[in-house]
Amino acid sequence: MTQAAAHAAGPAGASSEAAVDQSRRTWIAITCGAGAVGGAAVAVPFISTFAPSERARAAGAPVQVDISAIQPGEKLTVEWRGKPVWIVRRTKEQLEALPKLDPQLADPKSDRTQYPTPDYAKNEWRSIKPEFFVGVGICSHLGCSPSDKFTTGAQPSLPDDWAGGFLCPCHGSTFDMAGRVFKNKPAPDNLEVPPHMYLSDTVLLIGEDKKA
Repeated sequence: MTQAAAHAAGPAGASSEAAVDQSRRTWIAITCGAGAVGGAAVAVPFISTFAPSERARAAGAPVQVDISAIQPGEKLTVEWRGKPVWIVRRTKEQLEALPKLDPQLADPKSDRTQYPTPDYAKNEWRSIKPEFFVGVGICSHLGCSPSDKFTTGAQPSLPDDWAGGFLCPCHGSTFDMAGRVFKNKPAPDNLEVPPHMYLSDTVLLIGEDKKA
């Protein structure tokens, strides 16, 4: 190309090169973005598997929970249908104390029907596996959320022989480590046990059971 021709084509040529540069920058940005997204997907496949979308949560979709890291005496809280669901791994001592509390409880066998207990949880520990209690953390009185009171012995608002459980700070209702309400308390019923089942020894499904 002659100098004159190059001069004449200068603006158009510059425009073409700018377009190429812009296209290249756009492609690089897209590629980098895709790489970042891909990296994130690789980094957290486990979390994404166990985290339903907000729409699914609102619709009441079952929630899968990894319970492998919960130690004896610890509690994990997850959300299902907008409710807090407690998963408590009880200690040997906490389990041994449950039968001794029956005379102090309003509904020790979970016979009341306001919050029906699934058949597989109508036992002393109100759960499929004795070690793990799964319950909705909402008081049956006015819908408050009880506090953990796992430490035994005398404490404010608790009896001297307290064996561990939950205290609703709103009106003083108390529940044992199986979510059973004590006698003469404002709460009329035990804590709700939601439908649940085990997909494996370490994965719990809340919101669905084998009969669902």
